[in-house]
Amino acid sequence: MLDLKQIRENPQAVQERLNHRSGNFDIQPILQLDQQQREIEKERAQLQARGNEIGKLVGQKIKAGSDPKGPEIQELREEGNQIKVKLSNLEPHEKELKAQIESLLLTLPNLPSDSTPVGQSEEENVEVRRWGDEYKPQNPSILPHWEIGEKLGILNTERSTKVAQSRFVTLIGAGAALERALIQFMLDRQTEAGYLEVIPPFLINSESLTATGQLPKFAEESFKCESDDLWLAPTAEVPVTNLYRDEILAAEQLPIHHCAYTPCFRREAGSYGRDTRGLIRLHQFNKVELVKLVHPSTSEQEHQALVQNAEAILQALKLPYRVIELCTGDLGFGAAKCYDLEVWLPASGKYREISSCSNFLDFQARRGNIRFKEAGQKGTQLVHTLNGSGLAVGRTMAAVLENYQQPDGTVRLPEVLQPYLRREVL
Repeated sequence: MLDLKQIRENPQAVQERLNHRSGNFDIQPILQLDQQQREIEKERAQLQARGNEIGKLVGQKIKAGSDPKGPEIQELREEGNQIKVKLSNLEPHEKELKAQIESLLLTLPNLPSDSTPVGQSEEENVEVRRWGDEYKPQNPSILPHWEIGEKLGILNTERSTKVAQSRFVTLIGAGAALERALIQFMLDRQTEAGYLEVIPPFLINSESLTATGQLPKFAEESFKCESDDLWLAPTAEVPVTNLYRDEILAAEQLPIHHCAYTPCFRREAGSYGRDTRGLIRLHQFNKVELVKLVHPSTSEQEHQALVQNAEAILQALKLPYRVIELCTGDLGFGAAKCYDLEVWLPASGKYREISSCSNFLDFQARRGNIRFKEAGQKGTQLVHTLNGSGLAVGRTMAAVLENYQQPDGTVRLPEVLQPYLRREVL
């Protein structure tokens, strides 16, 4: 959530930065409601002050000998009663205005950071670097990962559609083992890098989704349990970040680094007709997520380190990839700055996103009321939150099946995975 004070004091600057994003965002309704609310707040404060003054005057006059039932005291009490009536009318109006302001604030995305490239669409994203061109396979007859997977008997979509619907997959035998090995490998590497592993709830409430920015904007993207205020987790970012919601941390506790495996569930609304085959765009998929809560002064360094932690998995697997810095028009709703890691899929001859590493600054922390306190100082500050996939497991499997495909139709496993599966070839 954006800072209302920032909007109030620098409306032109805020509006200009919002204009760099895709979509139309207007802060004028918020400014108008804020002005009304502050006028009511001022009037209420004046009335409360006068009410307190009347209470003191009545006591002083009675103590000085005035008749408690005399006209002077009665007149003061009548004025006090009128003030109470006015206050009883003002307070719900002010409360309603505050609720309207908060509702509008929840619809506004984060402001792009000053260092984020300005652009209107993904066409204006900036390639930062590439890695692993020497590992790109030269085999000219590489099958798409879903074809080689079905040929090897390690994945099945037809039976999954019978059990659920389209955009689900069942992994079988070595396919299930490979998925499990990738999860374990990723968790092992990230815990070695200093992340503390957690297994959070996979069902989460609306307040948690609101805090991290999925609600209200992305309600249609998530699966909800109709009988409860619970949603299936779209990503571990949501439950892990919300472990600290409404808490005041000691500055000494920062930074907090967590990694977590969760199954993830997304409707993929708006993606009709895209990636209908394979492991790229499923309703249910596995992911290892990296989440950080950090001191604002270290936020940028922590972001770069987060990207490197995600890259380290791809490098260990020797999967070619590139790093893309997203422009303002392609940023996710809550991100101020974001780098995407895109892995090489040789069957299509394209790089595809496998991790999105975002710095939210204080955007999520303000929504979730996550603060910290410096020792010996008054007041609290908002933490900065960051997260990124380390990595999307299904997309990693797709990259392995294509990049390690052999001319004889087998798939050679990356060396780092062979001890997990106790085999060299699928």
